[in-house]
Amino acid sequence: MRSARKTFSVGDAIGVIPARYASTRFPGKPLVDILGMSMVQRVQHQASQSERLSRVVVATDDERIYDHVKQYGGDVVMTSPHHASGTDRCAEVLAQLDGNFDVVVNIQGDEPFIHPKQIDLVVGLFDRPEVGIGTLVKQIGNEADLHSDTVIKVVRDQSGRALYFSRNAIPHVRGALPSELLGRATFFKHIGIYAFRPEVLRTLATLPLSALESAEGLEQLRWLENGYDIHLAETGHESNSVDTPADLERMLREMR
Repeated sequence: MRSARKTFSVGDAIGVIPARYASTRFPGKPLVDILGMSMVQRVQHQASQSERLSRVVVATDDERIYDHVKQYGGDVVMTSPHHASGTDRCAEVLAQLDGNFDVVVNIQGDEPFIHPKQIDLVVGLFDRPEVGIGTLVKQIGNEADLHSDTVIKVVRDQSGRALYFSRNAIPHVRGALPSELLGRATFFKHIGIYAFRPEVLRTLATLPLSALESAEGLEQLRWLENGYDIHLAETGHESNSVDTPADLERMLREMR
């Protein structure tokens, strides 16, 4: 499932798809069938269409997933079962593989229809040499997303760097009722794809749990607390993750 090598300004970029079998809400999710193709295969297929990745590899801690990816001809590596996050798993992949990659992209393994242009967009941030961490945002256009604590919100500065991430609606609009917020301010949600310079990724994997991260349950707050800039690009493409069997049923109904 590798795409052809391509030449671009930041050099070689690798896409890593963390895929765990164990999941509290949806065990075995990477292997679930979605209209004749497994979840992990669909993610790898979509990512391989990116114009800015020279390699797309699945990173797993489970032999069932490893054997499945090998069976359909995908690129896969075994990693430790003890990682606390996908970021840590990506760091191990970087340590295992031979190659001088300029950018490492953490692609969520539960977004079977991720748009390749979203990957291109986040890699494009690294055409600027000052960018060490990049991710995406999308403007919120409905109250359900704005008030859901599973939809992560972000505020940014005038140069496009993240100021803060939260499960709450930010910024707070003083004096506005919940139903009035969308008419009083512009809100952005976080699209959970991350990209890193290799040297930054290696350091992030060594940082201890931070206070804000512990409070909100968001690992990117650890990076901000330690002084790292997170650069943002805005996408118009939606993000549709599968967290539960109910999410999958909804997605299949929409596809049919």
